[in-house]
Formats: sequence, C-alpha cells, structure tokens
Amino acid sequence: MPKKMLDNLTESMFYVLLAFRRGEMCGTDISEHIRNLTQERVILGPGTLYTILGKFENEGLIEETEVSGRKRTYKITPHGQSLFEEELTRLKTCVADAVKEGF
Repeated sequence: MPKKMLDNLTESMFYVLLAFRRGEMCGTDISEHIRNLTQERVILGPGTLYTILGKFENEGLIEETEVSGRKRTYKITPHGQSLFEEELTRLKTCVADAVKEGF
C-alpha cells in the first residue's frame, strides 16, 4: 500500500507544527522559534520552510489568517493539531521502546 505523504512527519515538519501550538505565526517567527527552541540544532532555510508551509496549507493542516504585504500569518487547524498529536504519540512510543531496550 502506498504511503500517504504526511504519515510520518520529518523533523522539520514536526517542529513547524510544534511552533504553531504557541499560536499564529509568520515564517520569520516560526524559523526563529525553532532555532531558539533547538539551540540552533534545527535551522530552517526559507526554501524548506515555505515548502513545508505550502504542503501544510494544501493538506489543511494550517490556514492563512493575515496578509500584510509579503508577510503571511498562519494558524494550525484542528486537523493539524490532530496530526501533530498523533506524531507526538508515535515519537514517544519510539523513545519508550528504546528505553525498554536499555538505551
């Protein structure tokens, strides 16, 4: 069976949805939040970030709330929140399994 595009989120996708859990944000806010949260371990360039935002908007995970010139602000949708929570549960399960194995 073919895998759905967003069955498992990439690390960058996960962090973008995580950022939206704080509220509405524009691309610059998202990038800065992720960079600070991860202590610069995850840095999203504009190409990566805006590709993710486009995919998320097309999939109904986020929606645009405001446009001011070139600045676009988005918020997470209920579908996006649900997908984030599913991914968080999956990742917690992976970590729990590694702990059971002694890591």
